[in-house]
Amino acid sequence: MSTTTRDPAGTPPKPAQGSRQLLMLLCGAQFMILLDASIVNVALPAISRDLGFGHGNLQWIVNAYTLAFAGFLLLGGRLADILGRKFLFQSGIILFTIASLAGGVAQDEGTLLAARALQGLGAALLAPSILTILTTTYSEGQARAKAMGAWTASSGVGFAAGALFGGVLVEVANWRWTLLINIPFGIAGLAVAQKAIPATPRPPRRARLDVLGVLLSTAGLLSLTYGAVSSGERGWSSPVTWGTLLAGVVLLGWFVVHETAVAREPIMPLRLLTVRSVAAANLTMFWISAAVYPSLFVLSLYVQNVLGYSALKAGLAFLAPTIAMAATSQFAARLNMRVGPRTLLLIAAALGSTGLAWLTQVSAGGSFLSDVLAPSVLTFLGLGLANAPLAMAAMSGVAPNEAGLASGILNTTRQVGISLGLAVIATVAADTTRNSHASDPLHNLTAGYGAAFGVAAGLAVLALLCAFFLPGATRAAPRPAPAPATEPTP
Repeated sequence: MSTTTRDPAGTPPKPAQGSRQLLMLLCGAQFMILLDASIVNVALPAISRDLGFGHGNLQWIVNAYTLAFAGFLLLGGRLADILGRKFLFQSGIILFTIASLAGGVAQDEGTLLAARALQGLGAALLAPSILTILTTTYSEGQARAKAMGAWTASSGVGFAAGALFGGVLVEVANWRWTLLINIPFGIAGLAVAQKAIPATPRPPRRARLDVLGVLLSTAGLLSLTYGAVSSGERGWSSPVTWGTLLAGVVLLGWFVVHETAVAREPIMPLRLLTVRSVAAANLTMFWISAAVYPSLFVLSLYVQNVLGYSALKAGLAFLAPTIAMAATSQFAARLNMRVGPRTLLLIAAALGSTGLAWLTQVSAGGSFLSDVLAPSVLTFLGLGLANAPLAMAAMSGVAPNEAGLASGILNTTRQVGISLGLAVIATVAADTTRNSHASDPLHNLTAGYGAAFGVAAGLAVLALLCAFFLPGATRAAPRPAPAPATEPTP
């Protein structure tokens, strides 16, 4: 991590170079966060049988995690800047591990849902600290590119591998291990973090936490996300759905006014969003997240409900696309240094939209090789190319003492995009299936999935349009002059 004290001559110190151990720790934690967003999907039937979940409550095993994760990310980002990244990283791992244990031994619905919400809160503390530690520890150039490539690979692979890992654990053990698997990794990560994450001196004055800003942003994001995830169960016409969505918009609007005109030390200085690279990166991230991640959920339904795959076989179906994404992630950050984020994101969004448009041709009598493999690989290649330049663009030109906040904004954008995208895409799939009148139910299901992929392709085109506003070829941007110190030693 970069220290921010100056030497007697007044020359800023060189940033500390992160170790391989530190990079493995950060990527492992990021992988765990994204893995847990999807690993329980294939375990839902087994959980329902074991704990007696009602059909309407079963989706909240996934939603409780998503809701807490998205709702508290801004707070997590700001706390990383105020309390220190190392302290918040360790706190997030402790909370995440304890929650995983509680969920793994849960004997009733309430305990499991509460544990999943606490997991989401732990993830919201971890995610901003991970990206902030990475960007402030690894210097610009090849070291930064290599670290960002590893981070983006762990993000995408973690989310995509959830179905595979979940299928294996349910088959060889039971559903509880989809949560308990986090415990040994959490304990090991905590031990490594104590040694691997460098600390910086305590600042002479600790920034205040904007309490009203925290309440408004958290309540607004929770309300917006709740409205999105509950639309699948209640429908868009439900007063609960549109009421919570409207409340979320109002609260976030109040938050913007408060941060702009009232707060002395805002939790989210809105001037960050006036930086071209930050604003364009977040817009592009929103549309890509709304398009691609929910499509993975729809694709897993297609291979299980139409092609008849088991949970394990469905997970294995994502192996080739996941490998393709991991491979492109490794060189995307380095390629970003040569051609700039705009060019790379235009290619990524074009690949993603083409792959999703291709998936609209899935058929009831299709197969994995003819209907799924090529378009899914193309879509994952686009996602692998996108993550690194988006993260680098969103963090460029940001002062070190606001890096946690910038990371929190980007992670929030991704999670809200996933939630709203999944709500829209799932609704389109359900409505199209319901309004199809083929004699074969599989044809009706396939029609719904095809329509969902069509909407996702349209969202990816919006990401393509937003990518035009990203900067061109990367240039070494002057870093803001650091303050005497940035964070306390935990």
